[in-house]
Amino acid sequence: MKSGYLFDSHALLAFFQNETGAKVVYGILQKSLEQKLDRLICVINLGEIIYMTKKHFGEEKKLEILGHIHQLAFKVLPVPNALVYQAAEIKAQYPLSYADCFVVACAQEQRATIVTGDPEFKNVEHLVHIEWIR
Repeated sequence: MKSGYLFDSHALLAFFQNETGAKVVYGILQKSLEQKLDRLICVINLGEIIYMTKKHFGEEKKLEILGHIHQLAFKVLPVPNALVYQAAEIKAQYPLSYADCFVVACAQEQRATIVTGDPEFKNVEHLVHIEWIR
């Protein structure tokens, strides 16, 4: 049974910046709230959102987005050693960014559906369930 949705930085940045796929992300967020499903994010991907937002839009926008993530009651998943090893094994076998390997490892551990629009995840569709935003 799936515990909920694990959002990668690609999906949440598309949502917060109202880019292609934002409406799909909104629908998944609504569904998760209505069905009381977890909204998850790996701390590595949260870090990506923080640095990308601050770099491109500044401190104020970064704080605004962090506030939205908090309001939506996202559960931030830590990265214990076992998850680092699992992500490293995934990285050794598949052409994914290292951060995306943590998404896959977290999704496997949590039995969660990954929400993304990042085409790199096509390489691991056989490992995890994915909801595509575009």
